[in-house]
Amino acid sequence: MRLFTAIEIPQEIRSKLADLIQDLRPLAKLRWSPAENLHITTKFIGEWPEPKLLELIAELEKVASPGAIPITVKRLAWINRRILHAAIEAPTSLAQLASATETTLEVIGIKKEDREYHPHLTLARNPKRISIEPLEPVIEKHASATFGTFTATKFVLFLSKGGKYTPLKEFPIV
Repeated sequence: MRLFTAIEIPQEIRSKLADLIQDLRPLAKLRWSPAENLHITTKFIGEWPEPKLLELIAELEKVASPGAIPITVKRLAWINRRILHAAIEAPTSLAQLASATETTLEVIGIKKEDREYHPHLTLARNPKRISIEPLEPVIEKHASATFGTFTATKFVLFLSKGGKYTPLKEFPIV
């Protein structure tokens, strides 16, 4: 089973981003994210044996709760000209949730990330490094846009299979 934990995005924000992706799609042959898959990853777990799923869930139930997290989805930008994303603005409690998840899962053998946590919503990937010039005016136009604000009150364990993300269990953080 390929698993990760994440904060879900409300439908109203997802719809705005879906419309934006539709507008951008004809401008560049990138690998565009399906809007229904948009989420804020808090921990990529990777492959996990199905017989040990209950053990993983039991550990996730121990993750220290940071309380409700106000989140704003805003501005478009590139990560190394390979990942087009919408940025996430949130207090340090979001990074604390990611860190607490990492620390809790390390006990059962899930490796901690080597890099610093940078929450974002991946809208498209540019694995072949094709020209993104046609996208630049639109991205510049949305460089200071705000797509919405919400309060996260839970994180979710997801199964990733066949390009679809299925929620397996929700964990309250309030």
